[in-house]
Amino acid sequence: MTANDFFQIGLFLAVLLALVKPVGQYMALVFADAPNRVTRFGARAERVLYRLAGIRADEDMGWKRYALAMLVFNVAGLLVVYLLQRTQQWLPLNPQHLGAITPDSAMNTAISFASNTNWQGYAGESAMSYLTQMLGLAVQNFLSAATGIAVLVAVVRGFTRRGARAVGNFWVDMTRTTLYVLVPFSIVIALLLISQGVVQSFSPYVDAATLQHGAQQIPLGPVASQEAIKMLGTNGGGFFNANSAHPFENPTPFSNFVEMLSIFLIPAALCYTFGSMVGDRRQGWAILATMLLIFVPLTVGLVAAEQAGNPALHGLAVDAQASAMQSGGNMEGKETRFGIVSSGLFAAITTAASCGAVNAMHDSLTPLGGLVPMWLMQLGEVIFGGVGSGLYGMLAFAVVAVFIAGLMVGRTPEYLGKKIEAHEMKMASLAVLIPCALVVIGTAIAVMSPAGKEGVANPGAHGFSEMLYAVTSAANNNGSAFAGLSANTPFWNVLLGICMFLARFPLAIAMLAMAGSLAAKRHVPPSAGTLPTHTPLFVTLLACVVIVVGALTFLPALALGPIVEHLTAATGH
Repeated sequence: MTANDFFQIGLFLAVLLALVKPVGQYMALVFADAPNRVTRFGARAERVLYRLAGIRADEDMGWKRYALAMLVFNVAGLLVVYLLQRTQQWLPLNPQHLGAITPDSAMNTAISFASNTNWQGYAGESAMSYLTQMLGLAVQNFLSAATGIAVLVAVVRGFTRRGARAVGNFWVDMTRTTLYVLVPFSIVIALLLISQGVVQSFSPYVDAATLQHGAQQIPLGPVASQEAIKMLGTNGGGFFNANSAHPFENPTPFSNFVEMLSIFLIPAALCYTFGSMVGDRRQGWAILATMLLIFVPLTVGLVAAEQAGNPALHGLAVDAQASAMQSGGNMEGKETRFGIVSSGLFAAITTAASCGAVNAMHDSLTPLGGLVPMWLMQLGEVIFGGVGSGLYGMLAFAVVAVFIAGLMVGRTPEYLGKKIEAHEMKMASLAVLIPCALVVIGTAIAVMSPAGKEGVANPGAHGFSEMLYAVTSAANNNGSAFAGLSANTPFWNVLLGICMFLARFPLAIAMLAMAGSLAAKRHVPPSAGTLPTHTPLFVTLLACVVIVVGALTFLPALALGPIVEHLTAATGH
């Protein structure tokens, strides 16, 4: 690695950590039960929205009602996005007169955006109208992100409330997340992106003449507004097929830095919010330290692998050394305006944070470089993870960690003053193991199915990696792809759609069930047998638990997939 590599990674982390406390404290005020200067400022707008929607803001919901409201709301949004895609040829704001999306692709996309996965089997500029992009996809970017944060807030209330039967009001949490956090932050980010040249237009596509006197159609659209929430909400679905490698989505190194920072901003700051809400900020810093303990070495490893380049080229007359004139290393599939480190850092961030946006082709990463984003997803998307979902996933791992520690010393485990018993362990185990099972089972189905193997462009080990990566991405609500796989087929659309749905909503319901159980419990004062959960020892234990559980996905998938593929080829079935 070069000095520039370390400088850019260090600068990103320094700016991110500087923003954690102010943004985290602001969000703690947004979700506080007592009125404060933040909520009083927007109280009038809140009351208007509640009156229009018929919501009783003072109503507290039990976990079952909270989960039902969350599920019904998101399924309704899913159906709206599906209908928009199927009828866009008759709707306005379609200057290119694009036709309807096929049923399987529309279903896949609707589930994808409702589940905060934003997997895309289509090319946005040639498939989706402006109305579908704005009213369907961009709106779902806000709502799916707000859903993740709302569920997290309910889970945190489970730890803070004592002898309670309720975990909050889903509609209030959704409204406050959108009104106070996502909308104002997105406006600021969109203006920054527009200042760098990101397109924001309703004009039809422009016909231009190339330098070779050929014809070229340049796509336009309301890009900046969607790009902002795409990153801030860890959504990842690009307006264009090339995503953040497209110069109209990500034109400059500064816009690239803003987009990377936007991806991690809320997930990192929510750690501080968590610490403030439970009354012990050390707990939030411990969770953040665990995330960084795993993220930083993996990111350095990814960038180092890409900076080292392709070893197959070392014996040729190819200059792969970094210099003032070039980035050096493996530049295949990367934009020259970003180079090695900005591409590698972006790949690590987007797969750690359940975003899925890309500014380089992950399929062109070196073998070790490609291993890092795949494994970051297979850790369960809890290393920062999606907004809200990443932190409540990490809390599930924390519950497992304290349970393991309790077994070691022969005491009933406790976390944040609540005893962790059988019900909490069952719910936490479901949240931890469902993505693992989906990856292994989904990949095995794909490898055994002729329809699954038809989409593989690169036979052999890398072709299997493309299939494994696709299922991993869907089963952990990420949305990125190796992209050598032709996944816009009925088989892949249905398989990945099922994985995306089951990876999002059953996990959220399990965490809400755990929150309801914890909220009903009394606070237990710490004793001599209580494991401190803010110390370096706990940070190390938690990181080890995350890595070990991640191995439950990675190792069986690598072992089972090739075996099934070999048996299928040998038997012809």
